[in-house]
Amino acid sequence: MSPRRKISEAIRQQVAERAGYRCSYCRSPEWAGVPMVMDHIVPLAAGGSSDIENLCLACYRCNEFKGARVDAIDPATGSRVPLFKPNAQLWRDHFTWSEDSLYVVGVTACGRATVETLHLNVERLIQARQIWTLVGLHPPLA
Repeated sequence: MSPRRKISEAIRQQVAERAGYRCSYCRSPEWAGVPMVMDHIVPLAAGGSSDIENLCLACYRCNEFKGARVDAIDPATGSRVPLFKPNAQLWRDHFTWSEDSLYVVGVTACGRATVETLHLNVERLIQARQIWTLVGLHPPLA
């Protein structure tokens, strides 16, 4: 396991800017009061590092559900597949929004496994997305 070292404020700022101040997984906005953390895409426990290339902005919920996982089961096929890697993959290649923009829909095995594992469509998030939609802040453009 790589040693845990403090992530500098400058690196945190770069990661947040790169993510557009949104969770890299569920796309919840930090500016709406959603607390964010630095997520190790490949967890330290799995040999990941604290280098900027292995860090992404994540809300507490997504970070907690992801834990030390790097893969999960695709609910459509039952196969074990890698989870979404924000810095190596584009969100739009693996996910889309439902017609009403309230649900994250996985369009690949990786996307479906990530939606299920990180619980990207729990009722509380659906309700928040409804409010953000009403005020024109959802869905995110990128």
